[in-house]
Amino acid sequence: MPAYLVTGGAGFLGANLVRAILKEPALRDGAVVVLDDLSGGFQENVPQDPRVTFVHGSINDAKLIERLFHQYRFRYVYHLAAYAAEGLSHFIRRFNYTNNLLGSMNLINAAVNYETECFVFTSSIAVYGSAQTPMTEETTPQPEDPYGIAKYAVELDLHSAHEMFGLNYVIFRPHNVYGELQNIGDKYRNVVGIFMNRLLQGQPMPIFGDGEQQRAFTYVQDIASIMASSPLNGAAQNDVFNLGADQPCTVNELARLTAAALGLPAHVEYLPPRNEVRTAFAKHSKIRNVFGASPETPLAEGLQQMASWVRGAGVRQGKNFSAIEIPKNLPESWR
Repeated sequence: MPAYLVTGGAGFLGANLVRAILKEPALRDGAVVVLDDLSGGFQENVPQDPRVTFVHGSINDAKLIERLFHQYRFRYVYHLAAYAAEGLSHFIRRFNYTNNLLGSMNLINAAVNYETECFVFTSSIAVYGSAQTPMTEETTPQPEDPYGIAKYAVELDLHSAHEMFGLNYVIFRPHNVYGELQNIGDKYRNVVGIFMNRLLQGQPMPIFGDGEQQRAFTYVQDIASIMASSPLNGAAQNDVFNLGADQPCTVNELARLTAAALGLPAHVEYLPPRNEVRTAFAKHSKIRNVFGASPETPLAEGLQQMASWVRGAGVRQGKNFSAIEIPKNLPESWR
């Protein structure tokens, strides 16, 4: 029986990806191993399915990675494990590079040594920085924060590993993904989840700056199946793809739509601006050429779907990040 590794598979995007793998006809006869340290995910997110094995551990544990690859001889690796707090990464540089870069090298080493057939990597639109929008895959990456730098470094290393060792890969650059199973208690990332969690507690939605920043928000169900099937698509091998919604909107508009989805007043608290890219959205013609047309759920509709799940899941209490390395210029709301 073939085996597939999903790192970060108890997290939001990873757990949705596991479900998509289990539904994919060409993959559903395989075994899925979910590796997650539960720093941002929850074990209850992992499907209760005899084909799925959960392993509580970190990609930073090179010995554990070696044991898993030796035991399962993974055909495909889906690497999603990361600490994806882009804005916070300025203040946790060592933590960011340890988890998002060095941990990835443990996986790439093992994938080469055990002849994994395809390594699927979830990068980020953060690799582009504040490049001209809409961003295309031909846009020269110029990441402006440690998170984006780490993601781009892994992209470059995968290209190098392919050239040197023949490791095939597919790189996705998703952006602003939201939906069911998101950790709404995390106050450092995932703006939709932050907004919903605050609204449920009768608190205002925090917006840094004037709220006119533009992003395109992506419903998770629109992309999970593409990621799941990507190792099976020969035309996608050894290439990089933007992945997500086309239509951008302002954070102010997002706040209004999020409140409407929950049926609550749109109370907003404007905070001092932080160091972030003001306008970031991408084009997706390349992925359509390779994977075909895919649905794009309208933002209002996707928010309604997520709101239905959030009402059932309830409020989550998040924790402050306790290992800040550089307190200088850290936003007060993050202290």
